[in-house]
Amino acid sequence: MSSAMAGAVDLSGLKARADAANKPTPPGGGAAGPGAPGGGWVVDATEQGFQSEVLEPSLQVPVVVELWASRYPRAEQLSSELERLASTGGGAWRLARVDIDTQPRVAQAFGVQQVPMLVVLVGGQPVDAVNGTIPDDRVAEWVRSLLDALRDRMPAIAEGERRAAEGADGVPEAQEEPEDPRFTAAEEALEQGDYEAAAAAYQAILDVEPANEQASAALAQVKFLARAEQADPSAIERADANPDDVDAQLAAADAEMAADRVEAAFSRLVATVSRTGGDDRDRARAHLVGLFELFPADDPRVSTARRALGRALF
Repeated sequence: MSSAMAGAVDLSGLKARADAANKPTPPGGGAAGPGAPGGGWVVDATEQGFQSEVLEPSLQVPVVVELWASRYPRAEQLSSELERLASTGGGAWRLARVDIDTQPRVAQAFGVQQVPMLVVLVGGQPVDAVNGTIPDDRVAEWVRSLLDALRDRMPAIAEGERRAAEGADGVPEAQEEPEDPRFTAAEEALEQGDYEAAAAAYQAILDVEPANEQASAALAQVKFLARAEQADPSAIERADANPDDVDAQLAAADAEMAADRVEAAFSRLVATVSRTGGDDRDRARAHLVGLFELFPADDPRVSTARRALGRALF
């Protein structure tokens, strides 16, 4: 372990919480996260999935943990270059990105004092750390030096490098599926800012394939984007002053969601459901469910809000 990391990191708490979160669940009780075995070489790691997303892969190859904070401007160049190198590295190393604003216990475990911060894990233990950014022209060199130092200890590094070399020689790792022209048309409309056309295109897909999850999720995103573009931050103040105005509560929830205040938006609508009835309650509930669709079903914020909604309804 480098002197920069000595005594600064205790991952035992995260491992224990991950073990508890990853215990077998009854049928329908949970889904594997993005860092589950068989996943990609770049993950957005979570506290609950820390063992499968970070610790277990670090037994085979080095895992670079990129700690950043959504409340601060992100080092986009560094982040993009790390993602590119990991994605094209054949699995010789992995990148685990952590937003410390949403995963505060991870930040606490690593003793984060500033962001960005890069921590290298090997065998479940930190071996190096970088505070702040790395010059753009030094990122690839930093990764190469990391792999050079660990290649003899971790045979999977060489295996990943061979995979990367085969891909560079034109041997594809997997055959790409042809693009669906229906989605292409919808995405083109979205890129042009034509939310109405994009929504119509996704809805047309759902009319033919009601179970198409990709189209359903995209439609929810488009509908929200159209509303968010018109979101007025002052709507929150008006809604707080008029708690019985359902229209104000819906507008305020959209404004909070657009400002990335997810839990606040969910709590506002759950409270609206609790104190209303009839059509007003149905409108608030439907709006809240629509916001749920913007996130993966296993997002802990959605799970918590769904339970609160259930209590409000019943």
